[in-house]
Amino acid sequence: MRNGSAMVAGFLAAFVVMPVCAQQSRQGETGKDIVYNRAKGNCLACHGFPTLPDAEQTGNSGPPMIAMQARFPDKAVLRARIWDATASNPKTFMPPFGKHQAMSEEEIDKVVDFIHSL
Repeated sequence: MRNGSAMVAGFLAAFVVMPVCAQQSRQGETGKDIVYNRAKGNCLACHGFPTLPDAEQTGNSGPPMIAMQARFPDKAVLRARIWDATASNPKTFMPPFGKHQAMSEEEIDKVVDFIHSL
């Protein structure tokens, strides 16, 4: 049972530390870096990135990241979706990255710029 307690404590600690980590954007970190980072966006876990040859083992539970400018002509709508997808779809399983402070404002802006370019 000790191992279970340690696992729970580690899991809870990750949620306590997450908002602090979100405020510490790395110098020179790009939107692509954040999208690929499993500790930040981890977008590859759910979304396919067919136009990126180095995006290996992408998920298919979220929509593919293609033709984003055509799908989101207003970049602010895309940003709002990343900030809190539950605002437009309460049943979504996409995490509200901004609302829960999993990513900082600056990181979300970088991700939006990168994804919108796809």
